[in-house]
Amino acid sequence: MSAEAEHQCDARRALLALYDEALPVVYGYFVRRCRDRATAEDLTSESFLAAMDAARKDDPPPISIPWLLGVARHKLADHYRRGQHRLAVPVADPPEPVDGADDWDAELDRLVAEAVLARLAEPHRAVLVLRYMDDCTVGECAELLGRSVHATEALLVRARRAFKRQYPEGGTS
Repeated sequence: MSAEAEHQCDARRALLALYDEALPVVYGYFVRRCRDRATAEDLTSESFLAAMDAARKDDPPPISIPWLLGVARHKLADHYRRGQHRLAVPVADPPEPVDGADDWDAELDRLVAEAVLARLAEPHRAVLVLRYMDDCTVGECAELLGRSVHATEALLVRARRAFKRQYPEGGTS
């Protein structure tokens, strides 16, 4: 077996070995960013199929969970670009443990913010998720959304304005 074929085989094995650990991480990434479970499941499948395609290449990338999340981010951006809209079945996040009364306001703000985000138009939600949840720079957002940096900056201004209009009383904290 050539060194190249052995490297491909190692990448495929690494992906398979990582699958059980990575699946809930990648799916959780999508569940928090999509309106419905079916979309999260579809995007998770697309991400792992793309990862397997990459592992089969002549010079496969190093397979890891952070790399898989990068694949997932691109799949989410592709989804936003396609503008696919479905009848949504909302997905509720499991409640996170709250350490005390001081965290209640922040937890309430998070829940309200997620609800407002889910009601925004797809382009607004996409740019806000990429910029503030995924910590992408404006340039990275522009690249992922297939827009110019200037157009992305303008979209961010409009998206923040739309979010603020729908957010009740500016939050509690």
